[in-house]
Amino acid sequence: MTAPVCNIHATAIVLGTTGFLITGPSGSGKSALALSCISEARRRGRFAALVADDRVDLSLENDRIIAQCPQSIRGLIEIRGGGIVAVETVSACVLDWAIMPVRPSRDARLPPENEALQLEIGRSLPLLRVPVENPVSPLDALHALLPKNLAL
Repeated sequence: MTAPVCNIHATAIVLGTTGFLITGPSGSGKSALALSCISEARRRGRFAALVADDRVDLSLENDRIIAQCPQSIRGLIEIRGGGIVAVETVSACVLDWAIMPVRPSRDARLPPENEALQLEIGRSLPLLRVPVENPVSPLDALHALLPKNLAL
């Protein structure tokens, strides 16, 4: 029996062994945040890869949320204003967290406590808001926001 799949507007990446779903409206910086985190993690000698950009297929398997890329866009990511480029990808990942890019000059200073992203497959992911357009690298901000026992 095949697990039900829903397709959502988001970007999915893996940093180390942790899967992240980057969410937000069009133009919010999902792809740029993904590319920045992947590039920075690799410069630091860590594993990092894109799963899907712009559209992500989600399913539940063994009570875990799985992200996969639709075949038509596999291996592609958009650099806004620059075009669509090919990048190294993995075929799927287990999602552990959701990330929402925020701009400190426009968004609230503090996020709601215990925020979660409700998914169409009947599950949710804990949500972290990660500042973009900030002197702190997005990967450093993400590392500071995650539980201390989670290595990226």
